[in-house]
Amino acid sequence: MSLMTSHGKGDAPGTTTSDIGDFKQRLAPGRRLIGIDLGTKTIGLALSDVTRTIASSLETLKRTKFAADSARLLELAREHEIAGLVLGLPANLDGTEGPRAQATRAFARNLNALTALPILLWDERLTTAAAERMLIEADASRKRRAELIDKLAATLILQGALDRMRV
Repeated sequence: MSLMTSHGKGDAPGTTTSDIGDFKQRLAPGRRLIGIDLGTKTIGLALSDVTRTIASSLETLKRTKFAADSARLLELAREHEIAGLVLGLPANLDGTEGPRAQATRAFARNLNALTALPILLWDERLTTAAAERMLIEADASRKRRAELIDKLAATLILQGALDRMRV
């Protein structure tokens, strides 16, 4: 099944939503999700199991240009037979959106033009801080934390969405 038809909308452009119910309805059954922590220098990725119960770290991409970043992301989506993407939206603590949130929304819009996979914007407030705390508690060195932080944050983003979808 091609990515352009993965949610039954033909060749229509993808959809971005922050409504988890809407997102869930657009997902093909028995397929995984990818969680994304979009940073300025890296993109952390996580992968769900096919039952959409558990999120696991996948990899960290070094950001270059959108074309290369999206090509690698969509290659992974094909490889892992993905039903949808969960993209962390970095809102401010007071709920407002700053430049990073606007950049994330632009990334989602640009990705929608390339794939029909549905995208869920998921509030990622404090996920990077939580990931950092977990790594410090695990006694990871500063260098090791830098290597793991983005994909661990992506895992926390995806797991939060998976947990919410089960409610």
